[in-house]
Amino acid sequence: MVLSREEIQQRKNIILAMTIDHYVQTVSPVSSGYISKRFPTGLSSATVRNIFAELEQEGFLTHPHTSAGRVPTQKGYRYYVDHLMNQIHLLEAEQKRIREEYQQQSMELERLLDKTSRDLSEMTSYTSIVSVDGRDYQIFLRGANNVVQYPDYQDLEKIRNILSALDEKEQLLKLINQKLVERVNIYIGHEIAMAEIDSCSLVISKYKTRNGPSGRMAILGPTRMNYERVVSTLDYFTNLIEEIYR
Repeated sequence: MVLSREEIQQRKNIILAMTIDHYVQTVSPVSSGYISKRFPTGLSSATVRNIFAELEQEGFLTHPHTSAGRVPTQKGYRYYVDHLMNQIHLLEAEQKRIREEYQQQSMELERLLDKTSRDLSEMTSYTSIVSVDGRDYQIFLRGANNVVQYPDYQDLEKIRNILSALDEKEQLLKLINQKLVERVNIYIGHEIAMAEIDSCSLVISKYKTRNGPSGRMAILGPTRMNYERVVSTLDYFTNLIEEIYR
């Protein structure tokens, strides 16, 4: 059967998405056998290997020298985020618990944002950064210690560079206060334009409360982050803060 150009591209998209989803969960190179067994309409391992080779030639995948499996590149993650990522939402029970917890507590802005930063970090298992516009160097940062727990960050020099960058509040503010195009903006690897963390991804949203204060919320994690979870969590908390703070 001869496939159309659209069908060929759809097949490649599915394989790239499956590869990235599995790598995010396992941090292990993905084999053609794994994809072959789980491809919706069935594909031989040989066909998957050919598509792997095409995706690698196009710069979306690569493979470690010690493994025949493939891992995503920064270009692969960017394509995934722009074209393949599903829109997910926090579970209703999760939303209800968070909303009730916030509504039951009357908090000053600083306590509210500090709690939000802590919750963002706990719910994503990454580093959270929350700022307030007009208050220089006021940053609520939680989860910096998560950096040393990422299985893909075993390079001590890389870990030191990331932790050092997280200590530079002026740099962090400049980073998260850049002009945003979308409600939730995703910067992957070298797109961050900060050498110390160019092995990370940074997801940023802007909040504005009804009573006036505004600022940014951001999540910093490895390029192998769960983008769907991070985007949905940031989007939810942005809406929540805008709604409840008066």
